[in-house]
Amino acid sequence: MIDFNLTFCCLLTSLVVSNAVVPDKVIFSFPEFPYKETSKNEMAFHEYESACEQSPSCSQLVSISRVRCVRECISPSCYSEIYQSDQLEEGEIDVRLNSFKGCFVQRVHRQRP
Repeated sequence: MIDFNLTFCCLLTSLVVSNAVVPDKVIFSFPEFPYKETSKNEMAFHEYESACEQSPSCSQLVSISRVRCVRECISPSCYSEIYQSDQLEEGEIDVRLNSFKGCFVQRVHRQRP
């Protein structure tokens, strides 16, 4: 009798597991801007990044709050386009950084004649 109950429980469990609903994969999308990693582009980005890290609004923050603050300081419009609807989270690998840099470079070059 014990074997029958055990077998029945195992069968019932496997049936429930096999019929479990698996959620569809979520496709993560964001505006993409091409970024060419040149010394000029990197220097410009790091110049802004350094200034923003030292700004009174960002310098007192830590962790992901500081990263968000610095990115928004570097380019409020690019930050809004790329990060505003889906904020960067603690521990997240930032796959949007190169796109952010591309947006930044595009906007900086547009400002300089």
